[in-house]
Amino acid sequence: MYLIKKLIVCLDQTSLDKTLIQHAAFIARVNQTKKVYFVNVIKNLSVPKEVLEEFPNLVENMINERQGAMETMVKEYFGSTKGISLNFVVKEGSLSKKVLKLAEEKSADMIIIGRKIELPGTGVASLRLARRASCSLLIVPEGSLPKITKILVPSDFSEYSKDALEEAIMIAERHGNVEIVCQNVFTVPSGYHFTGKSYEEFTQIMQMHAEINYKKFIRKIDTKGIKISPIYTKDDDDDPVQEIVSKALEIGADGIIIGAKGRTAATALFIGSMAERLIQFNDSLPLLVTRPKGKNAGILDYILEI
Repeated sequence: MYLIKKLIVCLDQTSLDKTLIQHAAFIARVNQTKKVYFVNVIKNLSVPKEVLEEFPNLVENMINERQGAMETMVKEYFGSTKGISLNFVVKEGSLSKKVLKLAEEKSADMIIIGRKIELPGTGVASLRLARRASCSLLIVPEGSLPKITKILVPSDFSEYSKDALEEAIMIAERHGNVEIVCQNVFTVPSGYHFTGKSYEEFTQIMQMHAEINYKKFIRKIDTKGIKISPIYTKDDDDDPVQEIVSKALEIGADGIIIGAKGRTAATALFIGSMAERLIQFNDSLPLLVTRPKGKNAGILDYILEI
């Protein structure tokens, strides 16, 4: 895991921008962040040739206006900028393509994007960025407050679950006084009755094995003295994502961290069905999708239609 030295923040001139700027400032304060890129992508800047001939500075003035609006808002909500270089970028085209290209060019450590709830928006860009970004992605719902006292980390004890837990440990170490809850969601197999065991008995067996696997899993991780509480949740409706979000809300978590599945160029387009479902389903809490820096599918993906 790594410090967030370079941060990209996706703004769109809605009320969500304030929330994203506040989260960026919160992250920058404890990560020795050196550069923050505030990006606004305009879908279409096309202006008829005849209009440009009559008003040759029109597009330049539009871009300058957008940059000025971003600077004004950042100045109001970002707080101290000592030692941090703030950059304001206006692009035309596809949000995901432009942000991915910028992240690659600037070797960004994290991208922050908003999750709209009442504001109009599809949320498609979040999934595209999570699939293809060469760094971690933080998805922040409208109105979320930037605070960290408790983090939920869903885990199936895999390598990318290990990435997520190590990121949570690093965050807890930086912020101090943070509790981490590691949740394993298990399912009772439909053929349990062939074993001669009751449903309740087989539930106990599944949880026992989850507890054993957690102990093996946690032994491989340097917890740095951070308190980590394991919890085990039985999935009753074949939707573990719902169990994860419900548990996060129940325990009062401030955010959820999950690892992206892709760790190599060959697998980077696959972030795992759990992560994809969380991105689509969760509109309650900030969701951090972690990926070891640089582990994306390469420059070829910028050519693909996304």
